[in-house]
Amino acid sequence: MEEKIERIDIKSIKDPSFVKKIGYKSLAILCHDIRREIIQETSIYGGHLASNLGTVELTVALYRVFDFPKDKLIFDVGHQCYTHKILTGRSLEGLRQKNGPSGFERMDESAYDCYEAGHAGTSLSAAEGFAIARDLRGEDFNVVAVIGDSSIVNGLSFEALNNIGSRKNKIIAILNDNDMSISRPVGGLGNFFRKISTDRWYNKFKNQYRRALYRTHVGRGIYAFSYYLKTNIKTALVPTTMFDNMGFTYIGPVDGHNIQALEKAYRQAQNTTKSAVIHVYTQKGKGYDPAEKDESGYWHGVSPFDVETGEPTNLHPALISWSHLAGDLTHEALEKCKDRILICPAMIKGSHLESCFADFPSRCFDVGISEEHALTLAGSLSINGFHPIVVIYSTFLQRAYDELLHDCARMNTDVSILIDRSGLVGADGSTHMGIYDESYLKSIPGVTLAMPSTLAEFKSLYQTSLESGHGVFAIRYPHTLTSELASIPKLKLPYGKSRFVQIVKKELPSIVAVGPKGLALMEKLQENNFQGGLVNPLYLCPIDSSMVESLLDSRFVYIYDPYSTSNGFAESLAAELALHSYKGCVYVKSIAPCYVHHAKVDEQEKELGVDLDGAYQDVISKL
Repeated sequence: MEEKIERIDIKSIKDPSFVKKIGYKSLAILCHDIRREIIQETSIYGGHLASNLGTVELTVALYRVFDFPKDKLIFDVGHQCYTHKILTGRSLEGLRQKNGPSGFERMDESAYDCYEAGHAGTSLSAAEGFAIARDLRGEDFNVVAVIGDSSIVNGLSFEALNNIGSRKNKIIAILNDNDMSISRPVGGLGNFFRKISTDRWYNKFKNQYRRALYRTHVGRGIYAFSYYLKTNIKTALVPTTMFDNMGFTYIGPVDGHNIQALEKAYRQAQNTTKSAVIHVYTQKGKGYDPAEKDESGYWHGVSPFDVETGEPTNLHPALISWSHLAGDLTHEALEKCKDRILICPAMIKGSHLESCFADFPSRCFDVGISEEHALTLAGSLSINGFHPIVVIYSTFLQRAYDELLHDCARMNTDVSILIDRSGLVGADGSTHMGIYDESYLKSIPGVTLAMPSTLAEFKSLYQTSLESGHGVFAIRYPHTLTSELASIPKLKLPYGKSRFVQIVKKELPSIVAVGPKGLALMEKLQENNFQGGLVNPLYLCPIDSSMVESLLDSRFVYIYDPYSTSNGFAESLAAELALHSYKGCVYVKSIAPCYVHHAKVDEQEKELGVDLDGAYQDVISKL
């Protein structure tokens, strides 16, 4: 009987149950339409494009075989979940915008999102937690984790694999391999044994055999001998993978764009008595030519673009991003001195470091999604006479707190850390905000933390960080645009000292404002004839003691830091003023300690009360 072909209206999907009822030709049309929808919406709002285009069939097949949300589905990072959102009745319209769907899984968004993350390597640990909870309650459901080949080599993933493989709390891990980078077993005999080990009747017999023999002491001995014999024969005849050796049933490799093959592998995994790894290979960017041909990672996470040409639609040729400037200054630093080494955890493209890796390949190291390793490596290189430069997003630096304290600062190693995307970051939401580093870095003895407000200040601070004797020197900067200058003015700033835009005067108020927005506030006050002190602190940790002393005669001190929570620099300065018996009022305009959800940066600033106009009006009201 010929299959009836159906075309599903993507916008009308309410729940995923329909995918179990339609034929494979209809599913092919569905996958095509899902890809078209992902391309269209990311072209408007930006987002993770290539990774989502590669996992369409993988996700559709999951919903054909499993029973979500009774079964639990966890996407590592969560950036591959757009098909999952569409199938569960969520439009991608307004993706990553305020009141629109998140670019990651969100538990408060849908019952189908049982977990949420934005950092790599968490899915396997989370899956084990769900499996243990299931087994302790005597419940019956599958736990499925989808993890990419970049995330599987994360340290946390290996810790989880080591635990899961040695326990009886079964999970199913789907390894999405974009480039076949992980070796796989070959040979017909190996495939034969794997087919047997994933057969439902074989596993049923194996369990009954074990239960029958375990009733007596002699039976247990017979079972132990037969298990030993089977294991040794299998080891001798069947090629094994790392996953086999860690205690998993390995299935694959499987064509990640063949729904029938995927369904078969998923059902095999359901039949196993122990945790399984399904090795699936996919083409990243499948269905969109520019993303398929991408080798630089440009189409991994995109800003709005023209679908026909692939060109970005929000170009600002007269401006430069702080991240771009950091990349240029890093290239200059490597060029000037051969003892400098660049370390980056998987963000070469995002931090504009391509030219560094191209021109100085022997001194540039992309360590992948291994932030902890990046910092310990940096500390070791410093001890060995080199000066490491670590370029890392603020949200990912959180993962290396212990290494920064224990392996770098504690031994007073000279390390320059460029903290990219500090402050509010907009559409990526609560998992990616760069607002916490001030508060935890100030807790580490020996760490210098600075934030420039101009390109010239950035260049001067960077040069200071490269000098020996300063220990760990971190510079934070936002992911925003600033005016591009033909040449950045030379500026030599004294180490540890603030810049006084306007001298502090006795009995007049003083404004202490951080970063580019802080400078904008001070300039706006100057334009309106503000007579008090205007201070750019530059050094957020340790606090400049001479600045504190100068503020003690101010009528009031207004601290404006829109790039951090209030328990960062603002709290430190307020505490220093109190220790010096300051008698006036201290006002803080900073981000409340909280988790900030996705929206545009200016919307987040207004909602949090740290926008420039709001700060200006607040100062005026206090005058």
